[in-house]
Amino acid sequence: MPVGGQAVIEGVMLQNGHRVAVAVRTPDGSIAVEPLSGVRRFGRLKRIPFLRGPIRMYEMLSLGMRALNLSARLAYGEEAAGSRWDFLLTVALAVVLVGGGFVALPVYLTGLIHISNPVLFNLAEGGIRVVLFLLYLYAISFMRDIRRVFQYHGAEHKVVHAYEAGEATLAAARRQSPLHPRCGTAFLLLFVVIAILIFSVIATDSIWIKILGRIVLLPVVAAIAYEVLMVGGRHPRAWWLRPFLLPGLWLQRLTTREPADDQIEVALAALRYVTEDSAESLSTTS
Repeated sequence: MPVGGQAVIEGVMLQNGHRVAVAVRTPDGSIAVEPLSGVRRFGRLKRIPFLRGPIRMYEMLSLGMRALNLSARLAYGEEAAGSRWDFLLTVALAVVLVGGGFVALPVYLTGLIHISNPVLFNLAEGGIRVVLFLLYLYAISFMRDIRRVFQYHGAEHKVVHAYEAGEATLAAARRQSPLHPRCGTAFLLLFVVIAILIFSVIATDSIWIKILGRIVLLPVVAAIAYEVLMVGGRHPRAWWLRPFLLPGLWLQRLTTREPADDQIEVALAALRYVTEDSAESLSTTS
């Protein structure tokens, strides 16, 4: 399994197989690195093409929420970690945002236009969904804390690039691009594009059936998008994949920022933890 992860509060979470680590810059300037248990319940199912996509998406959502909670504790103290009820409320709000804002709302708004052709309907719906997504990213980019998360997002990509090139050092990572073809941002945009094609099979005039059908087909769209993204990660320079990958790379210019050296050092600390044979040998300060 390739190394990947996400930005968290004042740090980075990286995963390499079952080894997961969260590295955070603490208020005293040191780097705290803590392991995070992975999701092991699916076993060999994670190796099956088209089934591994939805499984991987569930794993990353689960790991991502726990990593954010852990990073808040490391960066701001125990009182910032939140309770189990806070966690469940956050998950519920995320489901409402995705289900309402990016599934139901585009269908409803497109229905107001009264387009009878299913292909044109899905193109219009997909366009509205992309616009809503871009507006959301643009709006949150003005928040100071989110800008720092975007910098750590760039740091994560830089160290993964350096690791894949065989030289995981600060100097090597500094030279790398903050954009990466396997990024979750690229997955989201690819998800929207593939959804336009998949959702076209739902031939009905009922808005409610359209919404229900899209919810049911989400795992199918996720499965196809994941496979395309994995092929793109293995063959980033393949000309025939460029049309699928370029929009995702362009979109990452909204979700990544050029990181400072101290942020790259945090990402490198997480990388060393998940790639070294002995995690105990890692120094948790830069």
